[in-house]
Amino acid sequence: MSIVALAGGVGAARFLRGLVRVVDPAELTVVANTGDDIRLHGLHVSPDLDTITYTLGGGVHPAQGWGRDGETTAVATELRDRYGRPAWFTLGDRDLATHLVRTEILAGGGTLSEATDVIAAAWGLEFRLVPMTDDPVATRIRTTDGRTLHFQEWWVGERAVPPVADVWLEGAAGARPAPGVLEAIAAADVVVLCPSNPVVSIGTILAVPGIRPALRRACVVGVSPIVAGAVVRGMADRLLPATGTDVSALAVARSYADFLDGWVVDRADEDAAAPLRQLGLAVAVTDTVMTTPDVAASVAGAALGLATAPAT
Repeated sequence: MSIVALAGGVGAARFLRGLVRVVDPAELTVVANTGDDIRLHGLHVSPDLDTITYTLGGGVHPAQGWGRDGETTAVATELRDRYGRPAWFTLGDRDLATHLVRTEILAGGGTLSEATDVIAAAWGLEFRLVPMTDDPVATRIRTTDGRTLHFQEWWVGERAVPPVADVWLEGAAGARPAPGVLEAIAAADVVVLCPSNPVVSIGTILAVPGIRPALRRACVVGVSPIVAGAVVRGMADRLLPATGTDVSALAVARSYADFLDGWVVDRADEDAAAPLRQLGLAVAVTDTVMTTPDVAASVAGAALGLATAPAT
């Protein structure tokens, strides 16, 4: 069974821990968001690619859900205290090795896909991990006070405090899907939308020309990232209103209505099942807060079950 998963960072990584338990990882392609990517201290940092790699490779910080386990910050401290470099985004010492390898490959003329292959192999990932595009793109936030910020500046630097007027993927019009992305979607038995941010994770992937039309020809199921009108983690509740979308499992499904076939919602959103079915979707209701890999596997199984379920 060939599977493609569209993924953001922490929420997707926790879901993928379950997905690889219920499918053959060798048949799985994970397409990750790169709108969060940023250049810091001369290094190319890919937060979502790295969170997936560290989580599925067994090296993620267990409490944070991102970054390396056993991390130290000697280099970041030296940059800040001795050299006066900006300290709003801390790169850990162990994490730096990944960014150095990626930047070295890119500086030598390699692509982000090629760098991702090298890093994934070093971590022993059994599935294929690919960026959504090899082209330079960046998620931008326009705040209500008129400033335009890189997503990381708003999310990390300003802790998502400034109200958001607009959000978009800069460079999207000229971007192309990374090699193999469209082919993997076309060949997939099912495409799964991980429970990732609908605006700056799944939304940025969909902004790459060619991906959304490809999904309209595929069987697509997803897991709602919204539970009882709130986010499990992250800042989707700060961003969805800027796109004119309510913070609800139903509203997010509607935003995918042109290609979505099935939707998994939490038991807290059971009332949404009927209107979702009226949209023609197959629906599963279960516990979706993935506190353990076992729960994640159950959620993944529910999502895959929708691929063959009737929409009534």
